[in-house]
Amino acid sequence: MSPRLLERLYDDHADALTGFLMDLTRDPADARDALQEIFIKLATRPELLDGVREERGYLLRLAHNLAIDLIRRRAARSRAHDGLAEESPGIFATTSDPDEAAFRDELAKALGALPIEQRTVVHLKLWEGLTLKAIAETLKIPPNTAASRYRYGVDKLRALLRPLYDEIR
Repeated sequence: MSPRLLERLYDDHADALTGFLMDLTRDPADARDALQEIFIKLATRPELLDGVREERGYLLRLAHNLAIDLIRRRAARSRAHDGLAEESPGIFATTSDPDEAAFRDELAKALGALPIEQRTVVHLKLWEGLTLKAIAETLKIPPNTAASRYRYGVDKLRALLRPLYDEIR
């Protein structure tokens, strides 16, 4: 793979991949490591992109698979994974507005409370703007499974964020 192609892929997709990985792993160091692993894999095995029609979808699938592997390894080493899901990493940009900061923190916590399968689909739909069909293709799951994970995830987010909504209303 030419360095220019690798650089373009990084420039075009690194921010989205980092946000996705942060949402899944809940850890900045793990997200950075996984992002680096993706681009090392592409640099050493350029044939992985042969026949790929949708770069972002393919890279998101790589990121998803790496994150799942990482979480499984982490769970095998330590059963503290449940505690990690409740942590609130800085997955959203910082803001000087205290109300906005509080909302972002609550949203990050609510996302962390979702099972990873639901969190993955919700992130891809809301932050990446993928259709449910594209999400199903990216994650290699049936479209109905993607739809139900999205619906259940949004329902859980709504329930978790309802107190905040009621407070600001």
